[in-house]
Amino acid sequence: MAILVLAEHDNASLKPATLNTVAAAVKIGGDIHILVAGQGCGAVAAAAAKVAGVAKVLVADAAPYADQTAENVAALVVGLGKSYSHILAAATSNGKNILPRVAALLDVAQISEIIAVEAADTFVRPIYAGNALATVKSADAIKVISVRTTGFDAVAAEGGTAATENVAAAADLGIAKFISREISKSERPELSAAKVIVSGGRGLASGENYHKLLEPLADKLGAALGASRAAVDAGFVPNDYQVGQTGKIVAPQLYFAIGISGAIQHLAGMKDSKVIVAINKDEDAPIFQVADYGLVGDLFTAVPELVAALG
Repeated sequence: MAILVLAEHDNASLKPATLNTVAAAVKIGGDIHILVAGQGCGAVAAAAAKVAGVAKVLVADAAPYADQTAENVAALVVGLGKSYSHILAAATSNGKNILPRVAALLDVAQISEIIAVEAADTFVRPIYAGNALATVKSADAIKVISVRTTGFDAVAAEGGTAATENVAAAADLGIAKFISREISKSERPELSAAKVIVSGGRGLASGENYHKLLEPLADKLGAALGASRAAVDAGFVPNDYQVGQTGKIVAPQLYFAIGISGAIQHLAGMKDSKVIVAINKDEDAPIFQVADYGLVGDLFTAVPELVAALG
């Protein structure tokens, strides 16, 4: 039994989500191969070869994969995937774009966002915004699976000695053309990979308050900034800050929920955090049901006091 893992990368570096996906593959058992599809992605392939538990790295370094358009990458994966029992990718925007196409072309069901492996054909995934867990058993010959990275501890990025093999590129389908990409730049940690996250909600009342109150706290803690959907919809911050079912799923070591009531949609994206600290003036706010530490009070007073106490 061999497992193919689709590498998450930007042609320069291997993204941490790949390490969590490999961890899921280890739980399934079998030889693990990583596919690196890109252009000028030699550094990514070299990093993938060092990942613990990986037996082989397949490299498709060609122009059709320069921007990793889902149509071209899916065609490549389908061509290779018929030799594998499982095809895995992280449940990121990229993985969610590619895997449904792969599953459709292979005429199999996709098993989405697994958080546990019970057997090679049996997996656990959240449903109803994480309020229930479904155990899914698949009889498909090839199992196409997206992995919720917060459900698996990352394998070691070093220590592996995988062989590297070049694979032929499939034809450029010409279905989609990459035009441009706008990437927000920040000196803060990436939200989905941060160990500490400071998130704000509608209780902050304005974007000005969001930045004035939360940025000093995030600076003290070396944290990423996040937000509830209500804060994003109100225009406080861009939507790439959003944590929740329709935003980013995170599980940091420490998560601050400030002025966030705790709607189901938001809880689905952060309730696996190791330690949750909530500050809200409403003592009946649902966020306190999942918080490890809760402070009922005026955030406009409490947050500056917390920043001062941190020195």
